[in-house]
Amino acid sequence: MFNRISSAGDGRHTHRAVSAGVLTLALLAGMSVAPRAQAANAPQGMVSKPWQPQMPNGWIMSEVSAVAVGPDDTVWVLQRPRALSEADRAHAGPAVLAFNRDGKYLRGFGGPGDGYEWPQVEHSLAVDAKGRVWITGSFRGTSAQADDMVLVFDGQGKFIRQIGRRGASTGNLDHANVRAPADIFIDDARNEVYVADGYANNRLVVFDTETGAFKRMWSAFGAPPPAESTPSPAATDTSTDIKNDNAPSFIGVHGVEIAKDGTVYVSDRAHKRVQLFDRDGKYQRQFFVNRAGAAPLSASGIAFSVDPEQRTLYVADWGNQQVWLYDRKTLAQTGKIDATFVGPHLMATDSTGALYIAEVQAHRVSRFVPAP
Repeated sequence: MFNRISSAGDGRHTHRAVSAGVLTLALLAGMSVAPRAQAANAPQGMVSKPWQPQMPNGWIMSEVSAVAVGPDDTVWVLQRPRALSEADRAHAGPAVLAFNRDGKYLRGFGGPGDGYEWPQVEHSLAVDAKGRVWITGSFRGTSAQADDMVLVFDGQGKFIRQIGRRGASTGNLDHANVRAPADIFIDDARNEVYVADGYANNRLVVFDTETGAFKRMWSAFGAPPPAESTPSPAATDTSTDIKNDNAPSFIGVHGVEIAKDGTVYVSDRAHKRVQLFDRDGKYQRQFFVNRAGAAPLSASGIAFSVDPEQRTLYVADWGNQQVWLYDRKTLAQTGKIDATFVGPHLMATDSTGALYIAEVQAHRVSRFVPAP
């Protein structure tokens, strides 16, 4: 059941609303009423709006490592079928699942195939403006089997390109391969893919989306990556010096997102911080994420609100089971989502401002919308 391509009809919907109260007052006053767009505001808080994916064929969901929203608001989910028990594995859905906003299943694909090397441990996915689906894996165990590649498929699951090869990475200075990468972000305006190359390496690396060619890379504070790689620590490892504000290298670089203004946000999970850069890797500033939390790893996935200025920054605190809200301009923490999470990992927002959160250990995607 792992290697399959399956589809269903598209179920996109368009919603339009007019305020009856405003319309009535205007008519009573003899005024003409012209439709106008409402200015989107940064959310002051988020409330749960459960999302129930409608899995066909009796399929079940395994560990959910990532969620992405395509340009048409299709919700893409990456899961790990091989993480299920042997008995349940036969009932697993495809690794890549596509749904509409209402949770209706559209199609799915994934697994080993001809011409590419499917990752041992599915980790992240992104969808670009052309509808292509980008996938990474994070297995770093046996060197010969390490997930040292990035895969690209079209929206129907047809293989397009592979960047890197399994087990081929030579470390932080390698221009051809990654090593057990984490998150990815597609900069459509510049045909570039940003890879948080952080489970075994300590860098952010950028490739051309159309050719796969290496373009540039950097580590903490915009410095060149160190010659020797330092793997990301285990979730229970408390040896990392998280109190060092100036730790000179990423350790566990995990999330990457680019705001509309071109600012690149990179989560450095073991150092419990997020650093900001321009697209060329010039360091701007940093902030810390729950340094007092009990878990040694915090900042994981990153997402933005959909108001024009993207005023709210969402950061998943994977180790402490939280999702925090920050003011993107001041970087001040403004609150957190009041919910119980189990492994909040990577996140994405749709065009309405709904925030989708992949919860690994909970085997689910949770959804929250801006509070009224």
